[in-house]
Amino acid sequence: MKWSLTELNKFRGTQIDFDETVDILESLKRRESSIISMTPVHVTGFIDVDPTSYIAHYTMETILTLPSTRSLTPVDLPMSLTIDEVYMTEQQLAYLPSDISDEEKSLIMPLEKDLIDLQNAVEDFILLNLPLQVLTEEEEHSNDMPKGEFWNVISEEDYSETVKSESESTVDPRLAKLSELLNEDNK
Repeated sequence: MKWSLTELNKFRGTQIDFDETVDILESLKRRESSIISMTPVHVTGFIDVDPTSYIAHYTMETILTLPSTRSLTPVDLPMSLTIDEVYMTEQQLAYLPSDISDEEKSLIMPLEKDLIDLQNAVEDFILLNLPLQVLTEEEEHSNDMPKGEFWNVISEEDYSETVKSESESTVDPRLAKLSELLNEDNK
């Protein structure tokens, strides 16, 4: 999934379709150690070769195996992403219209070499879209949390309720002394 700009420029004004399968498991494991396994990534799309830019539109599909964040049990997660990227050379960037916003500029991928390598982009998008919480089907449908002899995991809601009840029942020690003085005066 690499194209030299010289090769792409032969197709200026048209688009190049591609349909490839890439195995990037080892490369991703070096960047993210929590990945247990993944199927080869199926990538389909096109690169539109425009005089002012190179526009890549593609869809990628794979199945990642990650550990459950609750029990460390391996969980298979299907991932399907649609990606649009705009690539520009330094010369093309120099001729950008002056009225283009900073937000639009931030979406442009400047090319440091005369090469477009979508494999790096595929890896980056997979890593950016890894979920923070991974649960098995049983864990999703159950309210049981892991616990041990002297510890237990509680949900955010339970934690909020605990903090609220503790703050209501806890009295500032300075106010407790004042309360004792007032009670003595009332007797």
